Amino acid sequence: MTRVHDIGGRFGDGAILPDAADADVFDYDWHAKALAVTLAVGALGQWNLDISRHSRERLSPKDYTRFSYYEKWMSALADLMVENGVVTLEELESAVSSGGSPLADKCFQPETVAPALAKGGPVDRTGPIPLFAVGQSVHTIPNAENANVQGGHTRLPAYAANRAGRIIASHGCHVFPDSNAHGFGEDPKPLYSVAFKVADLWAHPENPLDEVILDLWEPYMVALDG
Repeated sequence: MTRVHDIGGRFGDGAILPDAADADVFDYDWHAKALAVTLAVGALGQWNLDISRHSRERLSPKDYTRFSYYEKWMSALADLMVENGVVTLEELESAVSSGGSPLADKCFQPETVAPALAKGGPVDRTGPIPLFAVGQSVHTIPNAENANVQGGHTRLPAYAANRAGRIIASHGCHVFPDSNAHGFGEDPKPLYSVAFKVADLWAHPENPLDEVILDLWEPYMVALDG
């Protein structure tokens, strides 16, 4: 199954050109507002980070390919707000509230923003003992797709499916996105940093000796050696 957002390493998209060190954080003022609104509405607690990511993946291919980065954020946020009853479609279209909201008490206040952002949202959890050790060779599963939900969320990119890699770090257990994005609970799984030779990922790499390092959850891999 191909997914419109899974385009890492795709041929023909051109070079990645990092911004200069002194570049502005946001290209336009509304980009900063888009980030602020997304964080503020997310703080209402009606969905989690993985649900939010999957909402962007669920945009129609037509919209996904024509929207800019923050346009994707705003469109997906609008979908989430209506789907979860934060606002009605009529309220969203008219920009007029039909009455008070039961979520009003959860809204950010100016004095609570900085402490909340400083606290962040750690996703490390207690979970099963890791099966793999640093230095071990592993092989990713054949298909980069959610094992339980067709077209569901996963953090294994398509270009790294069915490839051999090497564990270079073990990070303990973290919330498993494939479960958390679909209401099945956090289901913590061991998380690893895995190094792949670019020559094993693509037929014509620009620098064959380079490596790509991905943070991958244990269910995405099987052991290659004992």
